[in-house]
Amino acid sequence: MKNIIKFGITSLLIILLFGCENNDGKISNDEIDSRGIDSENPIIGNWKLVEASISSGGPQYLVAVENGEEFNFLSTGIFISNRSSECTSGIFSIESNELILKYDCDGFITGVENPEGAITYTITYESNYLILIPTSVICTEGCSYKYEKITDTK
Repeated sequence: MKNIIKFGITSLLIILLFGCENNDGKISNDEIDSRGIDSENPIIGNWKLVEASISSGGPQYLVAVENGEEFNFLSTGIFISNRSSECTSGIFSIESNELILKYDCDGFITGVENPEGAITYTITYESNYLILIPTSVICTEGCSYKYEKITDTK
């Protein structure tokens, strides 16, 4: 009977000792992988807007974009953008084929957020390009934005 009690207490101590973890607020690799933003993800790096598919009431047409906005997606889940001078960074995640951007500046609103405060896009990849189709706002005739990969950033 004493051996059973000793074994039980020893087992309990081992479970308590190894069952808890302290990550000091850092994102673990498992958490990064579960959010879909690990270093193997093709979105990681710098991207520049080079083309837009838009419509002014008729069929869509392509427009080349000079000096387009840029996004830098980091493997930590942070993005940096020159889209707005008022707020240049935030967090991103990818769920299925949807890119979710949340700027991190208090009170900053772009006007294209969904009710949860995020800007969302359907995301697809073509060779060295990233195609974003807005889902947080509706383009009546359709629209999409083509970004070219500039560099890989980790």
